[in-house]
Amino acid sequence: MRSPSRPATLSGRVFRARDAVEKGLLTADQLRSSAWRRVYQGVYADAALPESYDVRVAGARLLMPPFAVFSGRTAAHLLGARELTDSEQTVEVSIPDTCRFGPIAGLRVRRVVSLEPDDVRTVGKSRCTTGLRTALDLARFETLPESVVALDVLLSRGIAFQKELREVTAELSGRGARRARQAVELADPRAESQPESRLRVGLALAGLPAVAQYVVKAEDGRFIARVDLAFPEAKVAVEYDGAWHATTAQLRKDRRRLNELVRAGWLVLHVTAADMYDLPRVVQSVRELLIAAECGEVGAIRSVEGPTSLQLGERDVARGRDGRRG
Repeated sequence: MRSPSRPATLSGRVFRARDAVEKGLLTADQLRSSAWRRVYQGVYADAALPESYDVRVAGARLLMPPFAVFSGRTAAHLLGARELTDSEQTVEVSIPDTCRFGPIAGLRVRRVVSLEPDDVRTVGKSRCTTGLRTALDLARFETLPESVVALDVLLSRGIAFQKELREVTAELSGRGARRARQAVELADPRAESQPESRLRVGLALAGLPAVAQYVVKAEDGRFIARVDLAFPEAKVAVEYDGAWHATTAQLRKDRRRLNELVRAGWLVLHVTAADMYDLPRVVQSVRELLIAAECGEVGAIRSVEGPTSLQLGERDVARGRDGRRG
């Protein structure tokens, strides 16, 4: 069986089928071989390339007219917030509502009332919305809490800035304006992970606003720990447990950190990825912990399932964190 034709000029490339055929590089039959993978109708990629978001963006760029720009999470990806997309994410493009483009399977084409020159910048070979415009679009068009999760990433990376967002959204009107203002107010550049952001927003929407990345210090000013979410007056902390590093050294470090929080009189609730599937239960657990703090209960570390069985003196000790912070 003969190997499929692979012209060197198309190796590792994303290309339009029409161009390859017109240049005599491939025939229509050869395009259907295992050497190539269809990205969009009329757009192909070398099958040796990984199925990545960048490949899909490159393919979309070949289809876009001059007046179209990448926007939303695609723009965020191009601006450096790559964790907001994955290989399955739909590529988003915005066009002025006076223009026509699409529909194209695999692309989300958003028609916008205005797309000023100041709203657009060029990153590499791609034209996309600026950091400010990207943040505004995410705040307007995505639902809570995902819009806040995205804004947290943009703010933490310095791609957008909260003061400027607040000023612009204060004057915003029309579709999504109210939602955008709410998202911007809930956003926090101190957030360190997307699950942490979802947890913080879920608590805030339930009437339990927490302080992100709060530094706990001893009475003498000595640093004890930085916790994901805190209710400082009640001395209640909520920690999102991410990847578990089960080495002996890491476990020892995590336990020391937790024990220090206990000795400082903090009540700590640990939330896992599985717990996030039942956010109302997490909210109820936080409420119960805040009530316990009001009643004078001190020095407990718990999971959403309830106090753990390991004991330190008369206090409960939870399993360790992943130790990414001292």
